[in-house]
Amino acid sequence: MAQEVSKSDEQVVLGEEIENVRVITLNRPRHLNVISSKVVSLLAEYLEKWEKDDKAELVIIKGAGRAFSAGGDLKMFYDGREPRDTCLEVVYRMYWLCYHIHTYQKTQVALVHGISMGGGASLMVPLKFSVVTEKTVFATPEASIGFHTDCGFSYMLSHLPGHLGEFIALTGARLNGKELVAVGMATHYVPSEKLPELEKRLMCLNSGDCNAVKSAIEEFSLDVKLHEESVLNKQSTIDECFSKDSVEEIIKSFETEAGKEGNAWIGSLLKSLKRASPTGLKITLRSVREGRNQTLTECLKKEFRLTMNILRTTISNDVYEGIRALTIDKDNAPKWDPPTLDQVSSEKLDIVFQPFKEELELQIPEKEECRWDGKYEHSAYAKVTEEAK
Repeated sequence: MAQEVSKSDEQVVLGEEIENVRVITLNRPRHLNVISSKVVSLLAEYLEKWEKDDKAELVIIKGAGRAFSAGGDLKMFYDGREPRDTCLEVVYRMYWLCYHIHTYQKTQVALVHGISMGGGASLMVPLKFSVVTEKTVFATPEASIGFHTDCGFSYMLSHLPGHLGEFIALTGARLNGKELVAVGMATHYVPSEKLPELEKRLMCLNSGDCNAVKSAIEEFSLDVKLHEESVLNKQSTIDECFSKDSVEEIIKSFETEAGKEGNAWIGSLLKSLKRASPTGLKITLRSVREGRNQTLTECLKKEFRLTMNILRTTISNDVYEGIRALTIDKDNAPKWDPPTLDQVSSEKLDIVFQPFKEELELQIPEKEECRWDGKYEHSAYAKVTEEAK
């Protein structure tokens, strides 16, 4: 979900068809392969075409340069704050695409080298096979700037062990490749120098047979052993703190744990938590908590509503203030409104979680035979835009 800042002739996504293998390369290395409107459209086009192509058996997704994908270009949201709903189309298309990535009917392999954050990680975690390296870095830091954990992550994080999902979503904590495998958000760990060789092996395999693909990857993968200081070894402390009912109680509990011997790791995370947008934190906690009892479809529809209400500044202007402080003025001194957690009431949260009219919801097909229906161009939003011309 990013602004189109590429040159008109730049190929932001490369799609290759080699016998029974299809390869997608996110091709904006200078911009850390951020996901622009053009990227979303091309991804959807390729994936639909290849799912319907009987010859296509295996789809490989990778990123050019030192990143897999850093997610969306925040400047697009900032520049699109006026007029209203400037970013609606790309948001709609991205969440619709997320559903199809989760439910894709051909074998997919993500080769994840470098940064994989936010929406960018939605092209990694749901895949049948996701291969990470010692240089992979994952995070969902959206709450810190007044946004929320989106692109299906209110569903994915809510299904992690204990209350690890709330911890990752609220603190923006980073996980490395080994940690991603250990927690189940990646399937295999392969040293980065072996990644090109693995890709060649998959190309030569020329098959989407899951057992064959798994065996091929395992020729290069290593068993994972976590570092002693990994946050995944702090599960009992995380569960103790992030199981609390409210953000206020979570922070209070985290502060208490920070004062105990051996808990120096909490300091920087607690600081990040306290600096984050109060509105973003409360929306994110509720969204992830709801995700435990929601289907993927329900989560994506909810996330679409939340994103549009946040961008419309329905209860707060924090997302634009957060982006300004982080990427526009870069003063890292956001002035949140409201400035404290106690001023973000449950009644305010209810407003942004309120369902839209049915025709204005994200349209995700219910029947498999119609699974590629519901595109933006057939939505009520597109009709309104067309009529306004």
